[in-house]
Amino acid sequence: MTTDTSTVVTRFAPSPTGFLHIGGARTALFNWLFARHCGGQFRLRIEDTDRKRSTQEAIDAILDGLDWLGLDHDGDVVYQFSRAERHAELARELLANGRAYHCYCSPEELEEMRATARAEGRPMRYDGRWRDRDPSEAPAGIDPVVRLKMPQEGESMIADLVQGEVTVRNDQLDDMILLRADGTPTYMLSVVVDDHDMGVTHVIRGDDHLTNAFRQTQLYRALDWEPPLFAHIPLIHGPDGAKLSKRHGALGVEAYRDMGYLPEALRNYLLRLGWGHGDDEIISTEQAIEWFDLAGVGKSAARFDFVKLESLNGHYLREAASGRLVELLVPQLEKTLGRPLSEQARARLAAGMDGLKARAKNLVELAENAIFYVIERPLSLTPKADKILKPEARARLGRMHSSLSQLPEWNEAAIEAAVRAFAEAEDCKLGDVAQPLRAALSGSNVSPGIFEVASILGREESLARIADQSTSS
Repeated sequence: MTTDTSTVVTRFAPSPTGFLHIGGARTALFNWLFARHCGGQFRLRIEDTDRKRSTQEAIDAILDGLDWLGLDHDGDVVYQFSRAERHAELARELLANGRAYHCYCSPEELEEMRATARAEGRPMRYDGRWRDRDPSEAPAGIDPVVRLKMPQEGESMIADLVQGEVTVRNDQLDDMILLRADGTPTYMLSVVVDDHDMGVTHVIRGDDHLTNAFRQTQLYRALDWEPPLFAHIPLIHGPDGAKLSKRHGALGVEAYRDMGYLPEALRNYLLRLGWGHGDDEIISTEQAIEWFDLAGVGKSAARFDFVKLESLNGHYLREAASGRLVELLVPQLEKTLGRPLSEQARARLAAGMDGLKARAKNLVELAENAIFYVIERPLSLTPKADKILKPEARARLGRMHSSLSQLPEWNEAAIEAAVRAFAEAEDCKLGDVAQPLRAALSGSNVSPGIFEVASILGREESLARIADQSTSS
């Protein structure tokens, strides 16, 4: 199948039996990028045919996760279950034209086939016993399934856009079920019909679906349809090379949001999991759309690495607009404090954001580092800050309070000059003065530049915090 790139249609088709996990997010990203690169369409289909396991909560989580990642879809969301009658109708057409047949195997016969396969150490394959039998021989009390007549000789080949040419012997592919005994369509049938009806030109998905592609291609041909082009992406493994699990990072996208990652950082990281463009690591969304092609997808499994993700996230935090970060932090800080932030607290947060974001790897850490700007006095001290504020340091803070309170102007330069002059007058190192000041103003032994902090807190708040931790001498 050759496709003009302007007519490219990709799709992401998750089952709503759980949240949008990290592997699914990467699949969605690759489909989205390829469609946007080609000027085509990215469609979304919810494969909700498993009625017992599909939940509205999972559907909402998938939609929310895609929205947070910035992967917008074209057209309406397609819900597979609502199209069941269309799927079944096509199976009945295949029955009518002799390309499918009723199979009346009893559960006991199928179990016998399974047992034989186990004994011979091979996968279970239906032996085709009803393929050419007359339905008049059907036993009583058995509701038949509908099976596709698959080719029995020769080979099938798929020219996969990632894996290359992949071949399988046709005698390895048994006659798959299209309609269950209760008349409901199977996954294989539904996927093929939906992909065709949605105009999907490229099926980009995990390589655990590669075997399905051979079966689905035969169904396309039985329906006299042109199969789409396939691109099967290697799965994501953990750092140790084992299958990705929760301990490695196989979590829902919402977990990464809660851990404080920015969507653009996660997009960039997922892009580089199995796809490359030279030595480029930091790739903007605009560049990704311009550069992305399936030729850049590797054939081997990618390895998930939290250290690389944190490093990327730190980069995007430093690049993010401070106003945006304030809005992202406010809900976290209000939850921690148990009260709304005042306008004054928000203003301090905004003024201090440039200094804060340079030191954080994620939003959770950023919120922890920023909280001293918005808490009310008296501050709780960390153990290390408490250790700094020995009696001598507290006495020195008391003398510094007197010196700083006389400043005619309260700005970073004036505060720094005054503190340096105070250290010289005390005949001590700047650090002997600055560290107690840091502990008094932030409650911690680490913070952005302490003169910047004092300037942002303002004269009244800074002097009050110093007074809280000082003793007169």
